[in-house]
Amino acid sequence: MVIKKPRIVIIGAGMAGLTAANKLYKSGGKNGAFELCVIEGGNRIGGRINTSEFGGDRIEMGATWIHGIGGSPVHKIAQEIGSLESDKPWECMNGFPDNPITIAENGYVLNPSLVDPISNLFFDLMDFAQGKKKSVPDGIENLGENASVGSFLEKGLESYQKPKLRNEKDEVNGWGDWNKKSLEKAIFAMHENTQRTFTAANDLHNLDYIAESEYVMFPGEEITIAKGYSSIIESLASVLPSGVIQLGKKVCNIEWQTECGSNSDSDSDSDSGSRPVKIHFLDGTTMSADHVIVTVSLGVLKAGISDSTDSGIFKFNPPLPNYKIEAISRLGYGVVNKLFLKLSPDFDLDRFPFLQFVFNKSLDQFKNPKIPWWFRKTSSLSPIYEKSSVLLSWFAGDEAHKLEALPDEVILDEVSTTISSFLSYKKCNGNTTKSYKFDKVLKSRWGSDPLFMGSYSFIAVGSSTKDMDSLAEPLTNGSSPLQILFAGEATHRTHYSTTHGAYYSGLREANRLLEHYHCIDV
Repeated sequence: MVIKKPRIVIIGAGMAGLTAANKLYKSGGKNGAFELCVIEGGNRIGGRINTSEFGGDRIEMGATWIHGIGGSPVHKIAQEIGSLESDKPWECMNGFPDNPITIAENGYVLNPSLVDPISNLFFDLMDFAQGKKKSVPDGIENLGENASVGSFLEKGLESYQKPKLRNEKDEVNGWGDWNKKSLEKAIFAMHENTQRTFTAANDLHNLDYIAESEYVMFPGEEITIAKGYSSIIESLASVLPSGVIQLGKKVCNIEWQTECGSNSDSDSDSDSGSRPVKIHFLDGTTMSADHVIVTVSLGVLKAGISDSTDSGIFKFNPPLPNYKIEAISRLGYGVVNKLFLKLSPDFDLDRFPFLQFVFNKSLDQFKNPKIPWWFRKTSSLSPIYEKSSVLLSWFAGDEAHKLEALPDEVILDEVSTTISSFLSYKKCNGNTTKSYKFDKVLKSRWGSDPLFMGSYSFIAVGSSTKDMDSLAEPLTNGSSPLQILFAGEATHRTHYSTTHGAYYSGLREANRLLEHYHCIDV
C-alpha cells in the first residue's frame, strides 16, 4: 500500500505565505516529508510588497520601511542578500528628508518656534500612549472605557491649551483668519494625519487606546531597502522548486470538516477522500489538502463573512466558528495609498522641498476653495530622495479611497493647483514662487484590489489583541488536526500591520506543522 505524503497548501504568496513555504520546504519538503504548494490569486508574488518603477526611479507601491533595524528579521535578510546597498540613490535610507518646510494654506511658511512646541506635544503624547513615557499632561487621566487614541490626543491638546487662556480672536502676525489656538490645532492635525497613515485608521477615534501600548516596536532607525522590498520576497521564494508557486489561481471557497461534518462532493484529485480540506477556485477547479495555511488579508476575510452571496468572495464551508467571525468583525482594517508625482522637466529649482501641510480647520469661508477635500488630510509632499524629481504623498481612509477613484488627469490638475496655491503666495521675505506643474502620476489602489481590499490591520475600539489571537487559532478536529491555519500581519498581536509581523506569523504556522510532523527541534 502506498502511503500518501501530507499535502500542505498555502494560500497567498506574500510575506507570510512565502516565509511559511520557505521554512516548510527547507525543513521537510526538501526531504520529501510532504507535498507543498503555494497558491496565489494574482499574477505576481509579494502581496502587499510591490517594488516598481516610476519616472526613472525605483519606488515601493506597498511596504516601504524596515520598522526598526534592531532584531528585525527583514533587516537580517536584507543584510544577508546585500539589498541595503545600491549604486542608485532611490529612496532615502534614513527616514524622510531633513529640514521640512511647514507651510499653512494661506501660503505662509511657519516658523519653527510655532511648529516645534506642538510637534513635541504630539510626539510626547504618542510616546506616552505607546508606553515609552511615564508622565502625561494633567487633565487626561480619566479616559473611560473604550477609549481611543483620538480622544486621548484631543484631551492632550485641550490640556496644553487650556492654562494659556488665549483669546480666540488673537491673530498670529496679522494673518487674517488664523489665530494662535486655531493654528496650533491645525499643526496638531497635521501630525494626526501622519499617524492615520501609520495605522490605517480612517479616524484616530476608531483606534483603541489600550492596545497602543501593547504594540511592539523594534529599536533603531527605520530604513528603506535600496534594492527594493521585493528582493526580500524573491529571496524567500528562490529556494522553492519550479511549480510550487501557482499564479492566477483565485480561491473562492475552502471546504473543511468539522467534528461532525465531512466532504462529500467529488474532487478532481483521486485521493480527495483521504484529505480533509478541499479548495475551490474561481475557474471551477479544485484541490484537496491535508493542511491549508490561509494568509489572505483581513479585508478579504471581512468580505467573506459578510452577507454577500457573491461566488467570487473568499468563503469557508461550513462557515468559520462564531468566535473567529466576531474577531474578524471587531478588528480594524484600513486603506493607505501612495501618490507619486513626476515634476515637469522645466522645473528649474535645484530640488523640490520637503513640505508639511497645515490646513485650516475652521469654517468653510476661511478655506482655500482651490484645495480639494481629498487633499486636506495628507500631511506632506516630498521627493523620494534628495534631488529626485519624483514626489510622494500619503493618503489614508476616505481620502485614500477617493484618490483611487479619481482619473489621473484630475489628480494632476488639482494637485498642481493646490501646490501652486501653497507656494505662490507672497512670503514673509517678500519673494514669490512660480507655479508647479506635474506631468505624470502613479497611485496605489489597495482598497479596490479584490485580492487585498485595503492595506493593513489595526486594533479598533471595541476589539483587542485577543481578537488577533483568535484569528490565528487553527481550525481542527480530533480526526483531522490542523486543517486550516491562519497567518498574515493581522494574526500577530504585537507586530500587526508590518512585514516583520507577517514574517513571524508565517514562521509560526510553519513551525506548528513541522512540530506536528516531528520535523523540527523546538
